[in-house]
Amino acid sequence: MRRLEQLFVKMNAAVVIACLTGMVLVVGANVALRFSTNHSLSWSDESARYLMIWMAFLGAGLALRQGGHVAITNLHDVMSTRMQRIMRGVIVLILLFFFAFMVKVGWDYMQRAQYQMTPAMRLSFRYVYAAMPVGFSLLIVHLLLIARPFIMAGHYHQPDGQTENMPGAANG
Repeated sequence: MRRLEQLFVKMNAAVVIACLTGMVLVVGANVALRFSTNHSLSWSDESARYLMIWMAFLGAGLALRQGGHVAITNLHDVMSTRMQRIMRGVIVLILLFFFAFMVKVGWDYMQRAQYQMTPAMRLSFRYVYAAMPVGFSLLIVHLLLIARPFIMAGHYHQPDGQTENMPGAANG
């Protein structure tokens, strides 16, 4: 199971890196063309925007694993260990329900936008809006993989075996 989780995290990170690389290449090529030929690629801004959208949604699960999202811990820090665990469990359940709701909302958006085309690249907006249900589905998977150790101790074992305290979480 650990190897499967490691593979999942590495593949997710590789896709996020590929999105960032694509953005850099497209924007860099457009700047170079504009500077050298005084012409630009009509689709560069659009493709960079859509790659950024995909990168944000796909990277959210990786940020969740590292505790990279905003957390306010004032209440958590003054609670007993038992209450901290209960609170973390409730937070995980709320997040799961929210992520599942957003998968549904994203799917609905994707279905409604399937006949609209992007202005420059002439792609269906379905491919742009697909980032939402895919990203929130990945968030669900990442959350389920780290939920138990997070609830019990406020940290989890990373796929490479290290124990990393999650920012915003006590070690209760």
